[in-house]
Amino acid sequence: MRNSLRTALRAGAVALAGAMIAAVSAAVPAQAAPTGPGLVDPGQIGPQVVGGTPAAQGEFPWMVRLSMGCGGAMYTPSLVLTAAHCVGATGNNTSITATWGVVDLQDPTRTTRTSNYVYRAPGYNGDGKDWALIRLSSPITAAPLLKIATDTSLHSGSFAVMGWGAAVQGGGQQRYMLKATVPFITDTQCQSAGGSYAGLIFNEEICAGNWASGGVDTCQGDSGGPMVKRNAANEWIQVGIVSWGIGCAQAQKPGVYSEVRYFSTDIYNAAVSLGGAPGGVSVTGPGNQSTVVGTAVTLNSTASGGTAPYSWSASGLPAGTSINSSTGQITGTPSTAGTYSVTVTATDSASKTGTASFSWTVNPVGSCAAATNGTDVSIPDNNTTGVYSNITIAGCTGNASSTAKVEVHIVHTYKGDLIVDLVAPDGSVYNLHNRTGSSTDNIDTIYTVNLSTEVKNGTWRLRARDAASIDTGYINSWTLTL
Repeated sequence: MRNSLRTALRAGAVALAGAMIAAVSAAVPAQAAPTGPGLVDPGQIGPQVVGGTPAAQGEFPWMVRLSMGCGGAMYTPSLVLTAAHCVGATGNNTSITATWGVVDLQDPTRTTRTSNYVYRAPGYNGDGKDWALIRLSSPITAAPLLKIATDTSLHSGSFAVMGWGAAVQGGGQQRYMLKATVPFITDTQCQSAGGSYAGLIFNEEICAGNWASGGVDTCQGDSGGPMVKRNAANEWIQVGIVSWGIGCAQAQKPGVYSEVRYFSTDIYNAAVSLGGAPGGVSVTGPGNQSTVVGTAVTLNSTASGGTAPYSWSASGLPAGTSINSSTGQITGTPSTAGTYSVTVTATDSASKTGTASFSWTVNPVGSCAAATNGTDVSIPDNNTTGVYSNITIAGCTGNASSTAKVEVHIVHTYKGDLIVDLVAPDGSVYNLHNRTGSSTDNIDTIYTVNLSTEVKNGTWRLRARDAASIDTGYINSWTLTL
């Protein structure tokens, strides 16, 4: 009964119930990111919050909002620590957007990053082990990091919780971050609540909330967010990860959190495997590449953490290219077509290493059947200037076809916001998508375009613009068949 009951509870999604985080009622990947109608105006916060209050800008500078409707905290500049039930299986994942640096999710100064990989705790099946790491496409170097507990010394007193989840059980997601204080509850007392609490996993789970009266808790949308406490040095330390609970802020139905100190070594080792851990080396590569045989390239990687200077190496490079051992810059002229899996490694002066991997497709000269750019490009919210993804065609003769194909894959939560154009090498613009599709997600379409007046050779650009606020996304890939 424990497994089936707990699964049902978690199917709701967790959020900071006014008191901020009521007994989180979710354990399956949390619900999708909130849109306008589901957000709450700050003037409505007071009476609706179950024990919580608005957080001040910069009060919790490591806090992150994730687009699937969960919270998280910056563990390294490139890794967000969250709950396992918020994500899918371990592997490549470019579907998550992380928002950092603001309490108002619509603040134009917010910083966003897309994910490129998810690591979910090995063996997670809905009971315990509720932690995961999300690797970002590029680091947020300005973000302070939240240290995690490595022992039980902070398992007493009260904790702080914060997030953008529902202010009341069953309520909508919040536009503004809320915070609250929740008291520690012993495992024995928490287990005495009965029901699914009887199956509490000691060591792996820790409870907090107002036992007698309720009123303060995490709730739908808060899953994955941190439960924190200041140590003797006045540093915030993460003690728990919002995991599950029955309802939100009910008496004798406390919030249950993943006990971070129990998993601290596993989290650290997972971070190392993803390219860096606190005190280690973190590497950001150039992203997936698509080039042409015979065309010179320059690709850059960066490293942070550890003790500089770094020495660089790489495996899987195409013939004709090499990496500078001092700068990490890859240069050369690829001589052989193919798809290459490249791993770049930076080693610091203390012999700590970090890695970044990317796919590199080298297209043959004169083969003008198709070319693809698979590098993710974030599309800024409400930005009419647009962003570009380029494909360079070389070694081809004549003009393109009157039935050329442009295959576009854009991940976005409201494709009615988008304007997408193909820009030819001579600057001519061919509109592919103009704010149609309303609130449906994503663009996965093959467009037929008359390009018979355009020469094949040159740099073709896919331009994407976002003409409205709130929803965001990115160019995932596109293929040009001339």
